[in-house]
Amino acid sequence: MGDDAKKASKVLQFSPFQSLVDVGFWHRFSSLKLNQLGLDDSPIPITGFYAPCSYRQVSNHLTLLSESLPPEHGEQSQWNLRSKGNRNRCPIPGTLYNTNTLEAFHALDKQSLIKEEAKKIWDDIHSGKVEEDSGLLLRFLIISFADLKKWSFHYWLAFPALVLDPPATLVDLKPASQCFSLEQAEYLTAACNDWRNTSSRTDVPFFLVSIASNSHFTLRPLGDWETCKDEGHEVLFGFYDPCNLPNNPGWPLRNYLAYICTRWGLEKVKFFCYRENRGIADLGLSLVGEAFISVSQGWKDHHNIPKVVGWETNKGKMASRCVSLAESMDPTRLAISAADLNLKLMRWRALPSLNINILSATKCLLLGAGTLGCQVARMLMAWGVRKITLVDSGKVSMSNPLRQSLYILDDCLSGGKFKAEAAAESLKRIFPAVESDSVVMAIPMPGHPVPKQEENNVLDDCRRLQDLISSHDVIFLLTDTRESRWLPSLLCASANKITITAALGFDSFLVMRHGAGPTSTTQNLLDETSDSSSATTSNIKNLTLTDKSPAGERLGCYFCNDVVAPVDSTSNRTLDQQCTVTRPGLAPIASALAVELLVGILHHPQGLHAKAEFANSVDNRSNEQPLGILPHQIRGSLSQFSQMMLVGHASTSCTACSSKVVSEYEKRGMDFVLEAINHPTYLEDLTGLTELMKSAGSFELDWDPAIEDDEDCVEL
Repeated sequence: MGDDAKKASKVLQFSPFQSLVDVGFWHRFSSLKLNQLGLDDSPIPITGFYAPCSYRQVSNHLTLLSESLPPEHGEQSQWNLRSKGNRNRCPIPGTLYNTNTLEAFHALDKQSLIKEEAKKIWDDIHSGKVEEDSGLLLRFLIISFADLKKWSFHYWLAFPALVLDPPATLVDLKPASQCFSLEQAEYLTAACNDWRNTSSRTDVPFFLVSIASNSHFTLRPLGDWETCKDEGHEVLFGFYDPCNLPNNPGWPLRNYLAYICTRWGLEKVKFFCYRENRGIADLGLSLVGEAFISVSQGWKDHHNIPKVVGWETNKGKMASRCVSLAESMDPTRLAISAADLNLKLMRWRALPSLNINILSATKCLLLGAGTLGCQVARMLMAWGVRKITLVDSGKVSMSNPLRQSLYILDDCLSGGKFKAEAAAESLKRIFPAVESDSVVMAIPMPGHPVPKQEENNVLDDCRRLQDLISSHDVIFLLTDTRESRWLPSLLCASANKITITAALGFDSFLVMRHGAGPTSTTQNLLDETSDSSSATTSNIKNLTLTDKSPAGERLGCYFCNDVVAPVDSTSNRTLDQQCTVTRPGLAPIASALAVELLVGILHHPQGLHAKAEFANSVDNRSNEQPLGILPHQIRGSLSQFSQMMLVGHASTSCTACSSKVVSEYEKRGMDFVLEAINHPTYLEDLTGLTELMKSAGSFELDWDPAIEDDEDCVEL
């Protein structure tokens, strides 16, 4: 170029790249962060997408979509991030640097990060990788901090550009339609459209426009440069230009010129800014220009990385951006997404082995929807349990809402709603994704004889309870009397279900897990070789019911320490003895311990068959699970602010879980249940308690059923 031409030329200026981060990107990143990344702040390879300008009024952006992020572990990838053939998505490689705190986000060394990405571009130019994948010239990076409590995301994108020194000068720039004859323009338009419609080339952003002497235009990949030169063809260096401005090329030309002068040593470059109108080549919008490049000697040194620029501006200032999704999200979806936040954060550091999938798949049956039932349901949801069925026959009374957390005053009006139904509705209001069901029914009880005309109805209730227990994985006994726990205890022992009892006195409580049934074999509750992604309810159920375990080797149930059969505990008592008179803080404590006991069982290698563990045991210290020990019984006293752990092995004379009772039930079915309900001494005779009491007749037993019942008094 002559001196006069240089004086007439001006510095070539480029329209900066603009970004567009789709909401789906942040939704997917939030899931990736919670479920997989945790505290890991390692760089993440991602993919951005851009296309040539398609409308005169607006430029195209580099876009980040949900599919820009890699798939999570165990997730089937439904896309190929670098797949060819999408004319509207030229894939561009990028790197995401996410920090764990806002302070770390602001403290990032941005200059070092953009230099690191620029070095990758520089190395790809010198190694020849750009000829294989020209999108490597447009590498980008994004730094971010995701505040998953507030659903706000701080981020900043950079599009590294190698700075020419001295800068390129613009010799000429005008619409492509003014640079060719009408015939040539038609040839070029046809060549561009063919290139864009060829599946193997449509998303290749940089290319050569080869012009033969007969004005035949051909678009070719960058690797054909030497061939074009040998054939004596004129060459335009074409690229997909996202910019819509009539007097400036887009940002991709910056690294393109750096590549051309570095790779082929050209000083005079004719370039073609390809733009479209609704998917068809538009030569009136496209530009053809000529630039002069004269770089310093240092550019020829591979190890000398040029200066780099490219951080995106925010409203004309060098600043990051912040987007909040809290208001734009549907409240129900937000609740579902945020529900397990605490559990997923626990897996980051405190409890990596926490199995969220098995918790969400566990079906829990709550027998009793009073003070204990309401608290247990809330605790289960907090632990990620999503399938809860409540059984109760009572209605919400005026005294309930203050102590029973799922009810409000409206539930008491007009005679009161059924507790089971009101509780299930309340759970759904708290968390719409919970599968809460209600069953209004009374539990048949020994000591409460059934009139002949009511027998069929009672037997229907027994069968219904049997079906409920069979279809659930865990049963909580939270009813208001001792005798109402007998039939569920028997059915759970027969079906070998996880069973947990919580009972209240005035200032004392009992929380215990029932042992396995008398016909079960020791079998792990969970398959230790299966990962969390494959855990289902099939892992919860015990499949073998053949081998009888000696009574001393399995843990007892709620009735194993009784020496009499359960009887009517409410008749002939004053109101304070019939109702649960208990300190208000007791139910939340007992309920929380009951649910914690369940979580411990679900995560223990032996599950239902786990032995009773104590805090000070040497064996337990060496085998302690991540959640801690797994006791059999927890008894506490608020008056003493004390708590102790006990163990009670199964009794051969137990009226609920002994092999005699379970075997008789499995032989006779509902006839056995009906006889146990109607004849107070039947269970004692069957289990040998009658003989035991006769043999102890010579001793004075200072025992009063009322005192024993008061110690483990259960609530209404």
